[in-house]
Amino acid sequence: MAKLSVDQALLKAKSHAKKGEIAEAQKLYQAVLEAFPKNKRAQQGLAALNTPKQPAATQGPPQETINQLINLYNQGLMSAVVEQAQALKEQYPEAFIIWNILGAANKGLGRVQAASEAFKKVTELNPTYADGFSNLGTCLQEQGKLDEAIGSYKKALLLKPDYVEAHYNMGIALQDQGKLEEAIEAYSKALSLKPDYAEVYNNMGNVLKEQGKLAEATEAYNKALTLKPGYAEAYTNMGVTLKKQGKLEEAIEAYNKALSLKPDYAEVYNNMGVALQDQGKLEEAIEAYNKTLSLKPDYAEAYYNMGVTVQDQGKLEEAIASYEKALTLKPDYAEAYTNMGVALQEQGKPEEAIEAYNKALAIKPDNAEVHRYLSSLIKYKPENAQVTLIGEMIQRSDLEDDDRCHLHYAYAKMKEDLGDLDIAFENYVAGGKLRQKILFYDFEQDKLIFNQIKNTAPKLKEFAFNKSIKAATNTPIFILGMPRSGSTLVEQILSSHSKVNGADELPFLSRFGGLLSHGNEIINSENVLQMRNAYLNELAKVSNECPFVTDKMPQNFLHIGLILKALPEAKVIHVKRDPAATCWSNFKHHFSSKGLGYSYNLNHTVSYFKLYQDLMNFWEQQYSDQIYHLDYDKLTLEQEPETRKLIQYMDLDWEDTCLSPQENKRSVRTASQQQVREKVYTGSSQAWRKFEPYLKGTFDELYGE
Repeated sequence: MAKLSVDQALLKAKSHAKKGEIAEAQKLYQAVLEAFPKNKRAQQGLAALNTPKQPAATQGPPQETINQLINLYNQGLMSAVVEQAQALKEQYPEAFIIWNILGAANKGLGRVQAASEAFKKVTELNPTYADGFSNLGTCLQEQGKLDEAIGSYKKALLLKPDYVEAHYNMGIALQDQGKLEEAIEAYSKALSLKPDYAEVYNNMGNVLKEQGKLAEATEAYNKALTLKPGYAEAYTNMGVTLKKQGKLEEAIEAYNKALSLKPDYAEVYNNMGVALQDQGKLEEAIEAYNKTLSLKPDYAEAYYNMGVTVQDQGKLEEAIASYEKALTLKPDYAEAYTNMGVALQEQGKPEEAIEAYNKALAIKPDNAEVHRYLSSLIKYKPENAQVTLIGEMIQRSDLEDDDRCHLHYAYAKMKEDLGDLDIAFENYVAGGKLRQKILFYDFEQDKLIFNQIKNTAPKLKEFAFNKSIKAATNTPIFILGMPRSGSTLVEQILSSHSKVNGADELPFLSRFGGLLSHGNEIINSENVLQMRNAYLNELAKVSNECPFVTDKMPQNFLHIGLILKALPEAKVIHVKRDPAATCWSNFKHHFSSKGLGYSYNLNHTVSYFKLYQDLMNFWEQQYSDQIYHLDYDKLTLEQEPETRKLIQYMDLDWEDTCLSPQENKRSVRTASQQQVREKVYTGSSQAWRKFEPYLKGTFDELYGE
């Protein structure tokens, strides 16, 4: 092409074609099209070359023989096709059509390598046969040879620019490579040629979903379903997209439609379980996972998701067993090792947890969250290689905000252990800034919530049930206050008693009663009773058949008014701690909860603490005789007398086990899980003072009154 003009190249190609020099003609036409893709003469010339000529009797088998092979293929008798085609290719080695049929039959039998070799032979025997290149592309794609597959599709499209399937399959290969914009371009070309191609719309939706364009993805799935109403896969993908948008009910509806079309669709049951889990419907989620595994017993992801769900229920042994099953099926399942580590950590088995985290990192060394988990279990020394590793990882420019945030907290903990407090403080601040950005935190929203609650409180104060209420089977014990105030220790003490089950942080109150507390629902007997019954029903499920059950959700201090009206039999224990110690401990922790956005900025933390103090004073004025105030620092100094007073408030008989909370083997899921495995000790509320030079009097206003 360097020495020929376009016209000269086309004339020479035509001359080669007349002489039967097909390969030479094809090269020239392709060269023109590579430089000028819309050249009509080159397209027409190539298309003419691509028109199969009737083979002479000496060059190929009779048409009747070919038709018989095709008939066998259409009947699904692939082994018979292979057997006959093998014999025919020996007789007619130059007959590309026999090789093509042989390739198709081998592919139908799952013999991808043999099929690939047959299709490659087709392209060698007939370089103008677009189907040969397209078929070869699909085999290469199945083998994971994506670059070669795309190259083969491009050759098919040079020969046949309107080849819809080649455009479609190339789109899939590009998508698998992560070249999403190019994939969309290929799908769009396919749709311009075949506007009713439902599968293309479905795949287009998948690409848009990967790009985070969830509304556009949903639109693409809807187009696919309009064209093909019985398209179960499109309903499934729609469900996944809706879940990503937080539209859980709509997602579940889409999954149900997929299952109505394809009742044995294991993947949909798994996805359904995830959506139900996000709704807090854990038993229903487990049922969905069990259904998944009955259909597909080797489904590692379902075992993993089952583990996550039972772990949420506090069933740690069952969770670990599920993770082990997932790992048996998928030994490189890093996420399963990670969650196993979390479960082991919650069980108070730090050494085993460290081992699990290290296995996760051996598979995915860059997993920032696992590095953070690991950092919480290790007392670092200068020679620890992880310190240098994390320091280097933080400097990378390609990190997502979430990963960088995890690394900042891990590095801050490491540097605090090593006494490099300036670097530690710098990283706590940087991590907190990123965390607030990720959570889209707005302090004004928190202020609004406090105001709403105080405005609603008089209505709750006046409320009384207009009829007698059914006595609770289990008495709830609300342990509340600011996070990191010692509530976990108090729960450990109480759950050491034979009649008390520690249920950890329960989301039930905010889920069933949050709107009432905020005044967003009418406060009447029907609504309050509904909230009461829903809460008690869920509490019974986690009671472990104990008459008393702890609910240690710290933020329940927001709902004290609702608690004492809807659940008058409840025990309310307000745990308080030194303000500066509380604020500092809040600030330096990366909480799993997304509802503690204030804690990642020191000024916001102090301001939030003052809002909390004000609200607690407000509750005390109204319900002074119904709230038990427990000072954490006093509890650690005078453990036995303070513990005896606590048990007396509960109207429980004394049990000596309450003095040894460190021996309580229940799972602990909060940031205090390591501390409560040790004997009660004093002085923790002064730990913040080593950072006092960096705080510039931030906490002074907490002691102003």
